[in-house]
Amino acid sequence: MKPTLLVLAAGMGSRYGGLKQMDGLGPSGETIIDYSIYDAVQAGFGKVVYIVREYFREQFEEVVKQKYSNVKCIDGEPLQFQFVVQELDKIPARFTLNPERQKPWGTAHAVLMAKDVIKEPFAVINGDDYYGKESFKVVGDWLRAHENTRAQFALIGFALENTLSESGGVSRGICDADASGVLTHVEEHSKIEKEADGVVRGINYTGGKVELDGKALCSMNMWGFTPDYFELSDAVFESFLDENIDNVKAEYYIPYAIDCMIKEGTAQTELLSTPSHWFGVTYKEDRPGVVAKFQELADKGVYPTPLYK
Repeated sequence: MKPTLLVLAAGMGSRYGGLKQMDGLGPSGETIIDYSIYDAVQAGFGKVVYIVREYFREQFEEVVKQKYSNVKCIDGEPLQFQFVVQELDKIPARFTLNPERQKPWGTAHAVLMAKDVIKEPFAVINGDDYYGKESFKVVGDWLRAHENTRAQFALIGFALENTLSESGGVSRGICDADASGVLTHVEEHSKIEKEADGVVRGINYTGGKVELDGKALCSMNMWGFTPDYFELSDAVFESFLDENIDNVKAEYYIPYAIDCMIKEGTAQTELLSTPSHWFGVTYKEDRPGVVAKFQELADKGVYPTPLYK
């Protein structure tokens, strides 16, 4: 069984100043998604599904097909691709969209857009985050081991100290698990950074500044799902819309969906760890540092240059 990689690439990039999904950051103009695809193929994935917006789908699809036309899976078969559109009006028919709403409904809504094209275990990642080779191996191995299970999900947790930014504070969901490694809670913290005394601190949900363990696992939105996730998430989304259909800023995020399933006892999520260091681009100011990191990885021989020929 070859799992599928679902890439969330529908973000508008308003803070970044453009389509960061298509920004060339590697030594030969590679995008962050290019590196994710490369690592996923090495980890045994067989198909990539992109979640995009209609206004840039044609351009995005043309670039992808040209770039990856010769990419082969580890079994020699061609890597498969599909493109799915996320738009704000793609909601259950019984709901009427608030005409003032301008943005889609968040990451969990984006994943639901792929329910008709994914029938196998799959991983979810952000298109603008670099996760590292080890992370794709961890989630790929887990997905193959759970081919025949139901309501069994996985969250790939990164050590908090491996996800900090040199440019300032970041927001992260700090994960808690029980003794058997099952996720019990994800608590959002903001303005997390290592301060002058070497201690990592951030703001918790009550607004207080707290000391955080740099080794604590946090979510960077890398998940492993069995295909019944779609059915379970659909049900949570309907309940979410019952309460939020007129809230033009409400978003249906993956952690919220998972938290609801945990509380309802409908699914179980395993917290896995990765030794990889995360990096990514949120603001234009992040770009030079990411370019330097990819150059360093190429210089060390971690990746070939160019990545695709």
